[in-house]
Amino acid sequence: MDAEDIRRGIEAILFAAGEPVGAERMALAIGVSAETIHQEVKVLQDELSFGRRGIRIITLEDAYQMVSAAEQSELITRALETRKPPRLSASALETLTVIAYYQPTTKAFVEQIRGVDSSYTIGVLLNKKLIEEQGRLSVPGRPILYGTTPDFLRTFGLSTLDDLPEVDLPKGHISAEQVEMQLSMEEVAEGGEQA
Repeated sequence: MDAEDIRRGIEAILFAAGEPVGAERMALAIGVSAETIHQEVKVLQDELSFGRRGIRIITLEDAYQMVSAAEQSELITRALETRKPPRLSASALETLTVIAYYQPTTKAFVEQIRGVDSSYTIGVLLNKKLIEEQGRLSVPGRPILYGTTPDFLRTFGLSTLDDLPEVDLPKGHISAEQVEMQLSMEEVAEGGEQA
């Protein structure tokens, strides 16, 4: 299979998928190595960008997705009569920031950082598919762990979480596990007082 055939296969897979597809998955389907997929996607990305085509291929960690070119957004909006997605509220952005930087993390940890109940805001972010459940913490009560999604990366124009701006963590930073252990100990203490 020559390079042109590989690129045609990549284009077809990404177009048909409409969502991110991992390099390993495409490599398996096409019958080449993941490294070859990465090389050929880079060639495609350069061709589409240099030719100022209406589509692009973006990188989302170890996956790729075909998207429309950003400079065509106004045209697409007019043609499809779509509306801009509603902006995130300040509380949603704050909650999303805590989850993005401390993931995977729990609702209790988010609330500890923010100082307010975050149940509603986490629900909003889940509905918008900017965060997702990523298992449970191994402490009493087994709270849900939350992390960001590929939609988060795409929405904020990031390829990987490493592209997040660096921030200085406050002195005395505590981990999600420490917050959960503290909350668990408080629940046990409260249960003992009531007995």
